[in-house]
Amino acid sequence: MKLSFYGADRCVTGSCHCLEVCGKKILIDCGLQQGRDEIDNRSLPFAPNQIDYVLVTHAHIDHTGRIPLLVKNGFHGEILTTRLTAELMQIMLLDSAHIQESEAEYDNRKGERAGKEPVEPIYTVEDAQNVFRFVSTCEYGETVALCDGVRVTFTDAGHLLGSASITLEVSENGLTKTIVFSGDIGNVDQPIIRDPQYLKKADYVVMESTYGDRNHTEVWSYTDELAEIIDETLSKGGNIVIPSFAVGRTQELLYFIREIKDAGLVKSVPDFPVYIDSPLAKQATTVFCGDLHGYLDEEALELVKDGTHMFSFPNLHLVETSEESKLLNMDTTPKVIISASGMCDAGRIRHHLKHNLWRDNSAVVFVGYQGAGTLGRRLLDGVESVRLFGEEIAVRAKIVNFQGLSSHADHDHLLSWIESYDPRPARVFVVHGDADVIPAFSAELETRGFATYAPLYTASYDLAADRELERGYQPEKKRTAAATLADDLYSKLLAAAEALLELVRSKKGAPNKEKKAFTKQILDLIEARR
Repeated sequence: MKLSFYGADRCVTGSCHCLEVCGKKILIDCGLQQGRDEIDNRSLPFAPNQIDYVLVTHAHIDHTGRIPLLVKNGFHGEILTTRLTAELMQIMLLDSAHIQESEAEYDNRKGERAGKEPVEPIYTVEDAQNVFRFVSTCEYGETVALCDGVRVTFTDAGHLLGSASITLEVSENGLTKTIVFSGDIGNVDQPIIRDPQYLKKADYVVMESTYGDRNHTEVWSYTDELAEIIDETLSKGGNIVIPSFAVGRTQELLYFIREIKDAGLVKSVPDFPVYIDSPLAKQATTVFCGDLHGYLDEEALELVKDGTHMFSFPNLHLVETSEESKLLNMDTTPKVIISASGMCDAGRIRHHLKHNLWRDNSAVVFVGYQGAGTLGRRLLDGVESVRLFGEEIAVRAKIVNFQGLSSHADHDHLLSWIESYDPRPARVFVVHGDADVIPAFSAELETRGFATYAPLYTASYDLAADRELERGYQPEKKRTAAATLADDLYSKLLAAAEALLELVRSKKGAPNKEKKAFTKQILDLIEARR
């Protein structure tokens, strides 16, 4: 019983773990690395044709985005997931493949002028389509005999429609163990989907820790707070730009905005227009409007029974083409624009930011996690300007971090989830968190009586003997141009501070009047920058 760690090890994206048992290799997720987490999305640290099964916790790209690469490079086994995850995967993987092809085409246009060799996309639309030759589905609570000695059950993780924690009961050489892969554990009291279902029994748990260092801001009412932001911005004649993941988060926003309009909470422009500028979001919303039996929370079920369309309201517009998207920024009517991607590193959202960040009457509202190194994180961190499409854009818009709206369990709910196990697991493997969060969260679990292990990339562990086999390593992450520039500027700032200190030291024997004037200049500078 060997467990290997091939992604989301001391970082947040690229989830990928491999369980070797009963002569089979079972992959749990195979996600795309994003932002600063990217090492090399083109290569896999194992032989794809040696993998027998892939179990998918949910459809987000950081858990599924390299499955087409797996198939492209020789995988011919079975991919098992819940019914609705399979439906969402079909939309998201095809969209990801379009992005890969477009990025390769763009790089090749630039590279040809520079005399560079052409590059191939990581995978193509055809590769993504081929994935679904191998997909089979199950429902929550259904136990599937994967192969001799391995039984699998998917339990609602409450993170996204169809998301699951996966329990594997494995028997080998007279030894039986229960291993749980948490997937992404959901937040509580989210609209549409149910709260995460707690599990009680496991020998080993592989657990995410995205928000292992903080709690979400307590929100009395999502609709009231969102309505207040919209009302304030529209009254000033500005736009509300919401970077949002096309699957899950966009549908939640539509649900809240329908409630806002039904209750008449926005007074300045009651019938305000809302634009969903993401073809992917439109396709995903059709899945959210399909057969959701066994997936919805009680409130959403009541709406469906009453015939209410959860995501429809007056003055809602679904934008299809890039030409229609561009026209939004030529129209001066104050509006709400919801567009992908959620972390602002790709997609149409970057055009909307270019046209709205410099406007002091507009607002950019973040409604999800912003990974280190992403444009979204930089905006939340308070940068004064950003570079978009070769142009320096001042940041004058109001930047709002709507923390209450998160699909991830926060620190306290992560603890509640793991403490539901009775008896406690023999060991908890802590993954899917920032490099500084995983060790801290692991240490906290240790103080609560859990034995933990925070794996490095490519580490492996013998579950039968409960011991580390290979230590793994901390790979050097791919750096963005923005991150490199930020480091260069910080180095220059430190050098300037050193030079200033030398200048201060040189004033030791200067006249008091000169020292007094120089001190005032420094204090004025500090005060101006507070």
